[in-house]
Amino acid sequence: MDIEEQIKEWLLDEDCLREMKYDENADFHFIVEFPKENIMDVVKPKGKDCIIVACATQVAPQHISLMQAADVETQKDFILDLNFGLNNFLVDFELQINNNILQQFVVTDQIFFDGLTKDAFIKTLKRVFKSKLHCIWLIDKKFGRLQDIQTSSNENDMFI
Repeated sequence: MDIEEQIKEWLLDEDCLREMKYDENADFHFIVEFPKENIMDVVKPKGKDCIIVACATQVAPQHISLMQAADVETQKDFILDLNFGLNNFLVDFELQINNNILQQFVVTDQIFFDGLTKDAFIKTLKRVFKSKLHCIWLIDKKFGRLQDIQTSSNENDMFI
């Protein structure tokens, strides 16, 4: 069984596969829901002997407003804490920051074929998700929960 079929089988076994996406730069690209209501990408770049697991998150305008209302020192401390925290997860990440305000973030990790097992794959999905969760929790800790400021029935409202 080739790598694409193996990963597809694992995703189907765990009920995570949502769709296959055409990507001219990839041999395959799966859209994954892991865990429920969290979308991630699993990509095998052309010419590479690895797969990449990625999760991009756009910060909601309401939470950006909370960050903007904070003093500059708090904003800078948050970015530094975010960098340190994500670094501890041993993932790659990219933060889009505008005037000390986090706009979006992308967390990625890769698995090379010589280490690709179902166990390593699922652990990588978990690590990428928990890195995203760390970002969300840190925003809550530093700037307050949106539910504290406005009534909301959906906890996922703070991120798009």
